[in-house]
Amino acid sequence: MSLVEFVINKLGDLKGSDIVHFDVRGKSSVTENMVICTGTSSRQVSAMADNLIAECKKAGVETFGQEGKNTADWIVVDLGQTMVHIMQRETRELYQLEKLWA
Repeated sequence: MSLVEFVINKLGDLKGSDIVHFDVRGKSSVTENMVICTGTSSRQVSAMADNLIAECKKAGVETFGQEGKNTADWIVVDLGQTMVHIMQRETRELYQLEKLWA
């Protein structure tokens, strides 16, 4: 199972919705893959990020950090070759990352 598949499966298990994956090789100098997911509240967004990091550690996947935990309307989890954006619906609609990276 690839890292992207692992992340998508875990986010689905954590009740994340509207999960999408973008291959951003050649478009980003920072990462190869981007996964975007929606949570229903700041509490769910925060819990999804925490649980994703815990599951990655259990599976031996290195995590390089997270940003956005204070407000939890948009948390980015850095897994090196994959960046995971966990966002509340309003934030996702406002920033429209799909249009930026598609």
